[in-house]
Amino acid sequence: MTRVSRRRLLGTGALTAAGAVVTAAAAPSAAARTAPLAAPLTADVVIVGAGLSGLTAARDLVAAGRSVVVLEARDRPGGRVYGMPLGDGTTNEGGAEFIGPTQDRIAALAKDMGVDTYATYNEGKNVYYRDGKRSLYATDGLLGAVPPDWGVVDLELALLKLGAMVKEVPVGEPWKAARAEEWDAQTFYTWSRSNSLSSGARFLMDAFASSTLSMRSQEVSLLYLLNYAASAGNEANPGTIDRLINTRGGAQESRFAGGSQEVPIRLAARLGDIVHYNAPVRSIATGAGGATVTAEGITVSAKRVVVAMSPAIAGRIDFSPALPASRAQLAQRYPMGSVAKFVAVYDTPFWRADGLTGQAVADGGAIDATFDNSPPDGSRGILMGFMNQANIRRLDGAPAADVRAAGLASFTRLFGDKAANPKLTAFQRWDNETWSGGGPVGVAPPGALTAFGPALREPCGPIHWAGTETSGYWTGYMDGAVRSGERVAEEVDAAL
Repeated sequence: MTRVSRRRLLGTGALTAAGAVVTAAAAPSAAARTAPLAAPLTADVVIVGAGLSGLTAARDLVAAGRSVVVLEARDRPGGRVYGMPLGDGTTNEGGAEFIGPTQDRIAALAKDMGVDTYATYNEGKNVYYRDGKRSLYATDGLLGAVPPDWGVVDLELALLKLGAMVKEVPVGEPWKAARAEEWDAQTFYTWSRSNSLSSGARFLMDAFASSTLSMRSQEVSLLYLLNYAASAGNEANPGTIDRLINTRGGAQESRFAGGSQEVPIRLAARLGDIVHYNAPVRSIATGAGGATVTAEGITVSAKRVVVAMSPAIAGRIDFSPALPASRAQLAQRYPMGSVAKFVAVYDTPFWRADGLTGQAVADGGAIDATFDNSPPDGSRGILMGFMNQANIRRLDGAPAADVRAAGLASFTRLFGDKAANPKLTAFQRWDNETWSGGGPVGVAPPGALTAFGPALREPCGPIHWAGTETSGYWTGYMDGAVRSGERVAEEVDAAL
C-alpha cells in the first residue's frame, strides 16, 4: 500500500486535528482571499480546482507529506457542488446533491467531515405528465421508477437489451469493449429508435438521457451512456441502469444534512490557507524542472500539477508547450450538458398531504424532472426542478422573471394551483456559469471515446488529470469526483 492509501484508511488524522469544522454560513469571505501575492510560491504539487476532486487530492497528498497549493477560480470551494442562496439567509442545493448505495468514497469523506445524510423524501406516488395528460404512479411495484405508459413493455425489452450491453463494458475503459467501435459510432437516439417502436418508450429513453446527463439523446454516444451505467456501482457491485435512475436503492436515495456543500466547505477549512480563491489559472508552462502555474495574482512553481476540472474547462488554459494532440482534441469533444436547477419555497410541503413524493417526469414545459428538496423535518416545502438541455436553451437571454414564470408554470401543471405562489424562488444556470460551462458532467458525442478516451487520465509530463469525468466508478457524480482525487493523489505521490 502507498503512503496515501494508509493515511486515507487512518482518516487523515493530522488534518482532522489541525482543522476546524465550519458551515456554509461560516465560509471565509471573498474579500479576505483576493490579495495578490508578491512573491511566487513553491510546492511539490499545485492543484488547479477546489472542487471535491481537487480538495480530496490535496487532502491525501498533504497526508502523504507533500507540500501543496490549491488554486480555485471561484470565491468558494466545491465546484459543481453549490449551496444556492435562497434570499432569506438559507441555501439549497444548486448543484450536485444526492448520494446512494455503492457511493462509498463520498460517503467516507462526508463521515470524516462530520456531515450526516438523510433519506430523500419518497413516500407516496410520483407524477407523470405527457402529451397534456397527468397521471400518478407508485414506485414500489414491478416497474419501480419507470412511469406507466402504454409503451412500457416495449421500454422494458429495450432496457433489458441495454442492460446486457452495459455488462460488456470495462468500467472506466469503455474504448476496450469488444463492440466499442460499433457502439461509439451511433447516438443513444439512433439506438433507442432502432430498438423500440412506441412513442412512450422512446420518450422515456430520451428522458433517461436528459435527466441523468442534461443532454438530448441525439447528442450522446451510445458507448458513453453504456459506460455511464456501468460506472454506477463499485468494485463489488456492477453498475446498473436501475441504480442510476431509482430513488430508493438508487443514486437519489439520500441527501446531506445542511446541504452537500458542507462537505467541500469543511474539507477546504481543514486544508486551511493552502487553498487560494479568486485565482483562475491562465497558463501552465512545463519544463525539465516541473511546471510554473500562473493564475491571477499568484504564480506557483511545482514539481507536479493536478488539473482537477472538466476536460472542456481545462481546455481553456494556455499550456506551454502545447498538450499532446490526443488531450487537446479530447477537450474539444467533451462538452458539458445544459442545465439549471430551479427551486420554489412554500410554507409547507403541501404535495405530501396530497400523497405525492414531489418527484415527477414531464414533457411540454421548462422542467422535465422534479424532487422534494424540503428540509428533513418538513418545516417548509421546497420543490426542485431540473431545466435540462433544450428546455433551458430556449430560455437563453431571458430575464429572470421569465425563467421564474416558466418554472412555476411547470410546478403548477405537475402539483396543482398551490405551487403557483411560493414564498421564494431561486435558480442556478450552470451553462451560464463561467467556471463550469454547464453540467452535471462532460459528455462524449459519437467517436470521442474510441479516438481519445485514454487521454482522460493519461498524464502529460508533470501534468495529471482529475475530476469526476476521469473516474471509473460513478463518473459524473460526487463519488466519482472523490475517487478521482484519491486516484490522482496516489499517482502523483508515486511520481514524486
